[in-house]
Amino acid sequence: MESPRWLREEEQRAWRAYIRMHGQLTALLNRQLQADSGLSLADYGVLVELTDTPDGRLRPFELQRELQWEQSRLSHHLTRMQRRGLISREECPEDGRGAFVVLTDAGREAITAAAPGHVEAVRSLFFEGLTPEQVAALERLSTQVTARIETAAGDCSDPA
Repeated sequence: MESPRWLREEEQRAWRAYIRMHGQLTALLNRQLQADSGLSLADYGVLVELTDTPDGRLRPFELQRELQWEQSRLSHHLTRMQRRGLISREECPEDGRGAFVVLTDAGREAITAAAPGHVEAVRSLFFEGLTPEQVAALERLSTQVTARIETAAGDCSDPA
């Protein structure tokens, strides 16, 4: 068996700093949204995806793909959002077994009310501490890592 390729010291520091930053940022943004609007960061993510479509509707598999959630997590979360009136589900006329997740008026009002405070928190906590060059570097790094993840995910799903 091949020995593990342990992270070099600088890689370990960078990885742990990233994990710490991600956890703290996620926690703070979630608390800000909860306090200001009663939405969770997960609610906000679903609502963003729905508002990014012209008719405010997506198939569950499309939401799952965009959010990178497990099917059971998405299903349970959508049920909770539906109980709160943020989304509804409608049958898909082309596929009798399928459905659409649809943004309700209450969901649109909720994200419209939540967005200004959320965007300000993202700006304040994240972007105001970075130079334009760092923002550009972050975009390049994120794009590069995402491409590697997508390639690896494709390799993992290949039955060959």
